[in-house]
Amino acid sequence: MSKMEAKELKEIQKGKQIVQLVKGVFTPTEAYDVMISLINQKIDFHKLQRLQRWEENNGFDTDQLDGRIKELLEEKENVIEIISNMKELGKNLKINGILEITSAD
Repeated sequence: MSKMEAKELKEIQKGKQIVQLVKGVFTPTEAYDVMISLINQKIDFHKLQRLQRWEENNGFDTDQLDGRIKELLEEKENVIEIISNMKELGKNLKINGILEITSAD
């Protein structure tokens, strides 16, 4: 990766940083591996967070975390359907996954 490409991966603006997480053309199998792995990691993160908070306080309201897990599971199904459709059509998928990081304040 050239220095110019590295700069493109990290575009720093006022209090904001952009990270290019995924970019490229993938076969359906590769796209499935990349996308499902990312979604599963996020689901696992929220499940672990829910468990940790519940262990700290058995009265902890898990509704927000439960809702986010449900959203991610639905997104996972959508991704599987999209990839399946592309596979049936014999097409590759172009994926552009960007993280935008800013201060929470």
